[in-house]
Amino acid sequence: MEKKPYIFITRKLPARAVDSLSKRFEVSMWDSETETVPREFLLKEAVKADALLTMLSDKIDREVLEAGGSLKIVANLAVGYDNIDLKAASERSIAVCNTPEVLTDTTADLAFALLMASARRIVEAAEFVKEGAWKSWSPLLMAGQDIHHKTIGIVGMGKIGEAVAKRAAGFDMDILYHNRTRKPEAEEKIGARYASFNELIERADYIVCLTPLTAETKGIFNEDSFRKMKNTAVFINASRGPVVDEQALYEALVSGEISAAGLDVFDKEPIGANHPLLTLKNVVALPHIGSSSTETRMEMIELCISNIEAVLDGKQPITPVNI
Repeated sequence: MEKKPYIFITRKLPARAVDSLSKRFEVSMWDSETETVPREFLLKEAVKADALLTMLSDKIDREVLEAGGSLKIVANLAVGYDNIDLKAASERSIAVCNTPEVLTDTTADLAFALLMASARRIVEAAEFVKEGAWKSWSPLLMAGQDIHHKTIGIVGMGKIGEAVAKRAAGFDMDILYHNRTRKPEAEEKIGARYASFNELIERADYIVCLTPLTAETKGIFNEDSFRKMKNTAVFINASRGPVVDEQALYEALVSGEISAAGLDVFDKEPIGANHPLLTLKNVVALPHIGSSSTETRMEMIELCISNIEAVLDGKQPITPVNI
């Protein structure tokens, strides 16, 4: 009997999500929904795998990609893929695939929710009630900042950026954006206006970072950036943690250089409970849940599976990023 292709999945997924793969291929999963697969175990599985279904938290470097001779595809359960060595994969004709499009609106919802929560002090106010600190009504009790008719600055005007801009338009916000390339359609349809990075951070009341992590964007939000922002500015990061100098952000929040921050991503994940940023009441911190709705995560899993099936059947992948 011909040996079935072997697929290793680096995080425990719902059984119903991988049923179609199990019927045709040999499938194994790391038995944890929350803990990253250990490096040694990943390397051992890569030796025999024809396909890997990976998470953004998995480091798929040259060592992993060269561990075995039969690996044909790495399907990453994310729109980003900075955790994968694309050069090494391409050298070995290994397809790398991501999950674009399906998570756009869900991530935009979360980014705008972070903006609203940070501006209106939602988390702080909720904890205020739970702690029994609410004794009476007062005019400026937990007063935050308005969102409507303010200026939003979106750094990274991809699909998610455009979706955030549409939500901002519903709040009658002025929309600035900065991107590697201009987006005339977004300017026409949404009323967004292109701005240089410096103009955007100086003028915007809300700075929303949605840029991919590249050599150019790493650390782009630093001491100098925060100093140029309004002292009433709210900074939102729903992209990648390393685009921000977290020490500079902490100091900007403590000194009052900016007003608040909403963060779904961090330089090191998971962030430790003793991290300085988590001591601040003007920080809303989330555990990297930008695309985490049940519907969207299932669609992402299905797209990974479809990519794997296509490649193992000798067809072109659906959403390749390197071939």
